[in-house]
Amino acid sequence: MKPAPLLLVPFREVRHEQPDDCLHYESVAVRGHEMDWTIPAHRHEGLHQFQLLCAGRVRGTIDGREFEAAAPAMLMLVPGSVHGFSYTRDAVGHQLTIPSATLRQLLGGSDLAPALLGDSFVIADPADARAATDLFNQLAGEFNGGEPGRVHVLLALATLIAMRFVREHGVHFQRDAARGARDALVQRFLKLVEQHHARHEPLAFYADALGVTPDHLSRTCRRVQGRSALKVLQDRLMLEARRLLAYTALPVTQVAEQLGYADPAYFTKSFARAVGNAPSAYRELVAQGVLSADLQTP
Repeated sequence: MKPAPLLLVPFREVRHEQPDDCLHYESVAVRGHEMDWTIPAHRHEGLHQFQLLCAGRVRGTIDGREFEAAAPAMLMLVPGSVHGFSYTRDAVGHQLTIPSATLRQLLGGSDLAPALLGDSFVIADPADARAATDLFNQLAGEFNGGEPGRVHVLLALATLIAMRFVREHGVHFQRDAARGARDALVQRFLKLVEQHHARHEPLAFYADALGVTPDHLSRTCRRVQGRSALKVLQDRLMLEARRLLAYTALPVTQVAEQLGYADPAYFTKSFARAVGNAPSAYRELVAQGVLSADLQTP
């Protein structure tokens, strides 16, 4: 039995009907009512999405990591990130979807945005939820209206919303760092892993890029994340492998090739050692519902 294909959401499926739409806005209640307040796992290609929950609660998974948050809460989703949500029926909130290429153009002059808009995140109890709410309310009014200069105002508001998320993420990161939950070196390492994991670079490659020794990098990862730097690399590869096996019908040999493995047999051995099942067996168990395709890190 082949696994069901993962729902992909291109921009054309979330567009409004007006011809000058450069982004899409809707309230959380629109999809909430339509989907009985449960949004199944899916991902967006080439889209960033910003959500602000003003009332109620939301729980779900983003790339296999479970979360639960009560309003106010802010969620940002990057292209390719697998996510699914369940909202309480009293949920009230806003959602902005914008092509990532447009967002990059809008924020091209910012030094902070490219780094902080590269990973999905959830911010519970943001520092200034009122400012974000005001911006989304303005966006809603402009999106549903037809005043002159509509596109320019929409893009200006999208820029302000994106930067509000960047600032809130920075505050959130600083809070976590103060509690010892994160380390700047590890965050830089994780970003490099996102860029290069399929190239199978040795740990020394990452350590050199970060200006530290492999031992120091591994010790820091163990202190902050509870796993070695090498395990971080392996887990990221296996996360991508499980995504491809659970949500596509690619043959195992092509999955191995896409992940940079020259030898499919070595990929099969590595996957079985990390996950506990051979790739074909894992795919079958997910399709049968015996294993959950929640993409939790092994």
